[in-house]
Amino acid sequence: MELGIDSFAVTLPDPKTGRTVTGTERMERLLAEVEVADRAGLDVFGIGEHHRGEFLDSAPAIILAAAAARTSRIRLTSAVTVLSAADPVRVFQEFATLDLIAKGRAEIVVGRGSFGEAYPLFGFAAEDYDALFVEKLDLLLALRERTHVTWRGRFRPPLTGQGVYPRPHQETLPVWIGVGGTPASFARAGTLGLPLMVAIIGGSFQRFRPLVDLYREAGRQAGHAPDVLKVGVHAIGFVADTDRAAQEAFYPGWAQLFGKIGAERGWPNTNQREQFEALCGPYGAYLIGAPDTVAAKALAASAALGGISRLTFQMSSAMQEPDAMQRSITLLGTEVMPRIKAERAETA
Repeated sequence: MELGIDSFAVTLPDPKTGRTVTGTERMERLLAEVEVADRAGLDVFGIGEHHRGEFLDSAPAIILAAAAARTSRIRLTSAVTVLSAADPVRVFQEFATLDLIAKGRAEIVVGRGSFGEAYPLFGFAAEDYDALFVEKLDLLLALRERTHVTWRGRFRPPLTGQGVYPRPHQETLPVWIGVGGTPASFARAGTLGLPLMVAIIGGSFQRFRPLVDLYREAGRQAGHAPDVLKVGVHAIGFVADTDRAAQEAFYPGWAQLFGKIGAERGWPNTNQREQFEALCGPYGAYLIGAPDTVAAKALAASAALGGISRLTFQMSSAMQEPDAMQRSITLLGTEVMPRIKAERAETA
């Protein structure tokens, strides 16, 4: 199982001090986090894409390119690229360029986005949410296979064989499908034989098993080998020396961010602390705790979903001081990862 980090470059005020760091300072902290992840032996670092005031990740390929120049081994990916609101030609060019800078370490996770701001910003209609993604994914996959593409669709001017450059360092640029809870999205990824990245930010891991099974069955029916049908999970997580220390460190920032988003979306006004602690418990989907706790929950998540190939931790909502964030990343690479590998080796 690969382990990694996903960041949205959150810039909310620190819940303890009320101070909001400047964009420049936050970006420097983020790049330092990628460097720490690289040194700690983690496999992947992802940058999200949002178009909101509390996030600095509207141009993930640029952040990843800066990270590529400061790292040597960690894979670098979007988490996710909002493909429905983007030009697939430009997305391919950006990530092919990133792949050249990173010498073959670039990947793309594409999706429709869990926030809707990108659609009016770039002139697309929300009601075309799915049709946009289907069409643009088709073009992106064609572009990674061929330099000269002839293609026509509803939402973009046609291509008549123009060359699309540069080509990436890797022979085939990896493309994952990022999904939430829509069955059709799981089935589509399976039919296409593309690796799947499932965002699980609440509830339990077990409740996603029918959807993951749907993905694998769709892939089987389409003739794809089981080893092609990789499943990754994006989950909220944070590591500290003890379970209580991890929860106390993470909760204030989590409550602030999820409270803000929940108010916007009309979520029920529940007891936040009680909800948070339940999600951190044995059956919740949060990977927050000491290394032993987090490793055990990661293995349990893999078992619940029939085996996962990648697990990425979204820990940026904690808005921790740099030392705390870097300590968490280091523990993930040097304490959690070895525990998972040792347990898998014993059961192999």
